Amino acid sequence: MYFKVLGVDGQTKARYGELQLGNKIIHTPVFMPVGTQGTVKTLTPAQVKDTNTKIMLCNAYHLCLRPGENVVKQMGGLHKFMGWDGAIITDSGGYQIFSLTGLTKISDDGVEFQSPVDGTRLFITPERMMQIQNDIGADIVMAFDECVPYPCEADRVSVAVKRTLNWAERCMAVQTNKQQTLFGIVQGSVFKELRIECAKNLVEMNFEGYAIGGLSVGEGGLLMNEVLDYTVDYLPHNKPRYLMGVGFPRDILDAVERGVDMFDCVVPTRNGRNGCAFTSTGKVKILNSQYKEDRMPIDEMCTCYTCRNFSRAYVRHLFQTHEILGLMLLSFHNICYFQNLMSQVRGAIVRGEFKEFKASFLLQQSG
Repeated sequence: MYFKVLGVDGQTKARYGELQLGNKIIHTPVFMPVGTQGTVKTLTPAQVKDTNTKIMLCNAYHLCLRPGENVVKQMGGLHKFMGWDGAIITDSGGYQIFSLTGLTKISDDGVEFQSPVDGTRLFITPERMMQIQNDIGADIVMAFDECVPYPCEADRVSVAVKRTLNWAERCMAVQTNKQQTLFGIVQGSVFKELRIECAKNLVEMNFEGYAIGGLSVGEGGLLMNEVLDYTVDYLPHNKPRYLMGVGFPRDILDAVERGVDMFDCVVPTRNGRNGCAFTSTGKVKILNSQYKEDRMPIDEMCTCYTCRNFSRAYVRHLFQTHEILGLMLLSFHNICYFQNLMSQVRGAIVRGEFKEFKASFLLQQSG
């Protein structure tokens, strides 16, 4: 991996950079659509590519459950298996395991949990998760970490931070695949001292990139921004910073302003499948009766396939008749919207106008 900061906004910490993974070049800040099971729901890889997506996130935890990392490896790796020639980052599954409340037993050795697929008991260690991600063959892989809920007592968070750091060291010790880039994950909930402790220790381990995990779990935007304010300062300037699982436009802009480079979230596709489109003037809930005879495209400012060819009335009709095409058209539009937003963000940073861009964007959305 090669990463270089090409420019920093004069009024904020927002930065424009270039991330190179082999022969794949990705400009940051970047949004990564989520293809948990090796697919972005309702869209073909060709359609995802047409949204100007350069990198997507898949989930090693889910893929090891089904079809199994050995199947993916035998099929030539995840890129070939899913027909995607862009970059791939795999989450190690800490958040997914955390979400299996009551079904997990976490110890310093690893995590024992009940498979949501067939109910069998499984045990995953940091070493095992690195082997899974190695077999899957992603470009960027994540260290195994322990994510805690919000709210959570400081003593419990402290244990999770120490465990996350121990697991990070173990992940580094066994990750020998030079074709993969390993990121460490900063945990610590909303406790400043614990976040800083975790960040400092991970930086000493010299990861190639750093993720900020354990946010967007119920703490709200104000607390998330407060955590970012003091955490980002402890991460190296010359390495990518990735905020995990955060994806509403305002949250992305807030994080970019604080120096974050990479984002992933199911927001655009999940909203699309539920009839909600992101537009230049705010959300459009396509099932509302006001769109029954609306000849306008989803967004007059958008040039995506959906907006060039179909009216709001037609897309509403597809949702009312439960046609899969409706889910596809809105999911496609939403990812295009997010990728266009990131392109505008990068341009504003290059011009030194990010602060003005953000203010104008939020004003249009509230209007």
